[in-house]
Amino acid sequence: MISKIAIFAFLLLEASNVIALYFAPGSKRANGMGVFVQWEKSKQFPEIHDLIKYLVNWVAGAKLIFLFLLVIILLFGDPTLQRYSLLALAIATLTFYWRLFPLIRKMDRDGQIDPRHYSIRLGWMIFCLIILFLLGFFL
Repeated sequence: MISKIAIFAFLLLEASNVIALYFAPGSKRANGMGVFVQWEKSKQFPEIHDLIKYLVNWVAGAKLIFLFLLVIILLFGDPTLQRYSLLALAIATLTFYWRLFPLIRKMDRDGQIDPRHYSIRLGWMIFCLIILFLLGFFL
């Protein structure tokens, strides 16, 4: 049961991000692109902004693939598969601290993120997700 709750919570969180990326990419909510100062600045350069929009939609599409796979695991997977999917999510989510977190911390320090210190809040949110995944796996 804990596995299902953890997967469902992650599904809701990521679904809100996918909706924001597809329909309101400039939003500062649901981890939208609006927190990056460069999002608005890139609009001055249409060819760069088109590339950024392409990458944002690519990320949203990749997330959507994973969300649909998690829905299938949630609906049709046995408890063992659900449990091990949480371990896979924890390991995959840890990669955030390898490339993305150092980059967003740098941008935050350089005043390229609004609100300030957003990277810290995001880092803690990701950390809590990993803990949720691991609790679901071990309990």
